[in-house]
Amino acid sequence: MAQTDLPILIAGGGIGGFAAALALTQQGFPVQVLERAADFHELGAGIQLGPNAFRMFEILGVSAEMSHWAVFPDNLIMRDALDGSEITRIPTGEPLRRHFGYPYAVIHRADLHKVLIDAVKRSPLATLTTNCRLASFDDRGDRVAVQTESGRTFEGAALIGADGLWSAVRGQLVGDGKPRVSGHIAYRGVIPLAEVPEHLRENNVVLWAGPKTHLVHYPLHRGEVYNLVVVFHSSRYEEGWDTYGDPGELRERFAGQHPKVREFLAMANEWKMWVLCDREPISQWTRGRVTLLGDAAHPMLQYLAQGGCMAIEDAVVLARSLTDAKGDCHAAFLAYQRERYLRTARVQLTARLYGDIYHATDAVRDLRRQMLAGRTPQQAYNGMAWLYDGI
Repeated sequence: MAQTDLPILIAGGGIGGFAAALALTQQGFPVQVLERAADFHELGAGIQLGPNAFRMFEILGVSAEMSHWAVFPDNLIMRDALDGSEITRIPTGEPLRRHFGYPYAVIHRADLHKVLIDAVKRSPLATLTTNCRLASFDDRGDRVAVQTESGRTFEGAALIGADGLWSAVRGQLVGDGKPRVSGHIAYRGVIPLAEVPEHLRENNVVLWAGPKTHLVHYPLHRGEVYNLVVVFHSSRYEEGWDTYGDPGELRERFAGQHPKVREFLAMANEWKMWVLCDREPISQWTRGRVTLLGDAAHPMLQYLAQGGCMAIEDAVVLARSLTDAKGDCHAAFLAYQRERYLRTARVQLTARLYGDIYHATDAVRDLRRQMLAGRTPQQAYNGMAWLYDGI
C-alpha cells in the first residue's frame, strides 16, 4: 500500500494511462487520471495484440472483454506489392497460441481503450478528471504538485507521465526536445465490411510490401469493419494524429503497384494522416517521484506493432514495483525503469529495422524474399520469442 493517502497522478488518459490506473488500483493504490481533452477517447483505428499483451490482460483481469471485441486472424502474411506474390506466411491461430500460451489478435483502439476505462471506473480508488492540460510539475520531496494551463493545481504521491509522444512531463523531466521525424507518413481508413468486395476479404493480417511504401489490412470490431493503413516516405510534416490525408497523393505514391493494392486504396472515402516519429532510446526516464510510461518514455515506430503492448507491460511492471517497494515511489520507479529500458529500447530499434525491410527496393527486396520465404512457422515463432514470450 502507498505511504500516503494522496493519489498517484497519471498525466494522460490513453491506453497507457488507463492500463497504469487499472494495474495500480488493483494493487490498492489510489490514482487520479488527468486528461487534457474534454473526454476520454482514443484516436486511430486498429492495433495488433501480441501474446505478450494477452499475458498482461490475464494479470489485469480483462482477457474475456478484450477477446469479445478482438478479431483473431488466421495468419500474418507479407505479399510483394509489385507482383502480388506471397513472401512469407506465419500462422497466428491455434499453432501460435499453443507455442506462446496466449493468442495473437487485432482490435479497434477504441474498443481496447473502453475495456480499460470501464475496468478502472469500477474501482473506488480511481478519480478521472478531464480538461486538464499539464503545464508543469513540482516534486516537493514528499509529494508532487501538478499545475495545469488553466491554473489548477493537483497534488499526488507521485506523477506518471503517460501523455504520449509529445509528453509535457517528459519535456520537463528529460528535456530532449521534439521527437525524431522518420520521414514516413501513415494514412489510415476504416471501411464497413459490406463495402469490401468478397474477393478482398480474408481473416488475415496482410502487409503488402512495396518500394518505400506498404499497405496493411485486416478486419476489426468483431469483423464488422476493415482497417487499412498505408505508409510511404514523405517530407511532409504535420504534428498530431487527426489531419486529413490526400487521396491524390496516395494514387501517385502507389502507382504501378498490384491491382489489389490500388483497389483497396480506392475504397476509402476519407483518410486520416499522421507523421511517424520516435525518439532515441534512453536509460533514464525517472527522477524522484516522477516517471514516464509508454510513448512518453519510449516512443516507437509502428512497424513491430508493439507501442500499445509495451505501454501495457509498463503498467503491470510499474504497479508490481510499487507493491514490492511498499509504496516507496522513488525506489519503485527506479526498479521499474531498470526492468523496462533495455526491452523497450530493443523494440524501438527493431521497429526501425522492420521499416527498412518492409520498404525495401532493388537488391534489398530480393534479399528480403530470400531471407523470409523459406522460414517455417516454428522458425518464425523462434525469431519472435524474445518479444512474444513477454515478461
